Amino acid sequence: MLRRVVVALLAPVAWSPPGVELTRWRTALAEDVVDLFATLAEVETALAVTPADRWLADAVRWPDTPVYEVPEPTVDAVLAALDGYDQAAVVAADAPDLPGLTLGKLLRPLTSRPVAVAPVEGGGPGLLGVACRLPVPGWLPALDLDAAGPADLRRAAPAPTDVAVTPGWHRLRGPADLAALDPAVEGWEATRALLSGHRT
Repeated sequence: MLRRVVVALLAPVAWSPPGVELTRWRTALAEDVVDLFATLAEVETALAVTPADRWLADAVRWPDTPVYEVPEPTVDAVLAALDGYDQAAVVAADAPDLPGLTLGKLLRPLTSRPVAVAPVEGGGPGLLGVACRLPVPGWLPALDLDAAGPADLRRAAPAPTDVAVTPGWHRLRGPADLAALDPAVEGWEATRALLSGHRT
């Protein structure tokens, strides 16, 4: 039986919607990711933070959710901290309405490919998440979810086909991204509550 883990990287957030205090915003996003994780089947889940943000993980985690402290909020730092798993996915924590099915699609290619990536929907730099078989392939480059793209991984891979590109999703990285939220999608209650009186 494969041991698979999905890790939410609670990276620093540089903005919040008008009228919403940044700490409350970060906490709401993290709460919604933790609630999403509770719906996932056949995978273990965890959170990753830098030591400075340990408070955030402790505020939102379930009692049995592992928390990994990493020296920097990057994919490679998180993967290096994991032990005992066969497959792992590291996902951005600023996608509160992310469907669990999208995470399943990120892991699925690992049966035949060493690495899979989910881009940010709508183009632009950044990734929603990265999944790989463990131990980490030696060619996998250092990855920042805010800056890397599928092409960066394909250039680094021995063959471009070693990297599967799966369906993406939007992230909330600036005011314009709020329009992508779908009120019809279930979940994301904490973020929804904060935004209810603050849409612009």
